[in-house]
Amino acid sequence: MADKLTKILILNGPNLNLLGTRQPEIYGSTTLADVEDMCRTHAVKVGAQVSFYQSNIEGALIDAIHAAKGTQDGLILNAGAYTHTSIALMDAVFSVELPMVEVHLSNVHAREEFRHVSYISKAAIGQLCGFGAQGYLFAIDALVACHPGPQAA
Repeated sequence: MADKLTKILILNGPNLNLLGTRQPEIYGSTTLADVEDMCRTHAVKVGAQVSFYQSNIEGALIDAIHAAKGTQDGLILNAGAYTHTSIALMDAVFSVELPMVEVHLSNVHAREEFRHVSYISKAAIGQLCGFGAQGYLFAIDALVACHPGPQAA
């Protein structure tokens, strides 16, 4: 059955390593480790396999996206502040031709105006924001439903 799992790489960008302590009034008290545990548990329930990568460095995130080509069925990307600045991340997602769901813990559209612009959304199949850590689980569900892995076709 392992070959039927949808393989999903969950990428987290700058400052997400500080979840749980960084601005809890905006981002909550859930840590990145908590998010990863939630995703692992949920993935088993829906027939997915998840792996994780976090970096504060744009180039490292790009390298991780490139490495996903041919090894993953989809991406979940919370690019943090790079969402609003990085054409390079957008180009990387386009270049690997994998379905990607953009996730944000807070509702970026209800925050400062500069956060309303997302370069990476142009490469996404959808965007989830404002649902806290639950957004990652919704993103897993979306990828499994829309892109059920290599053996499901």
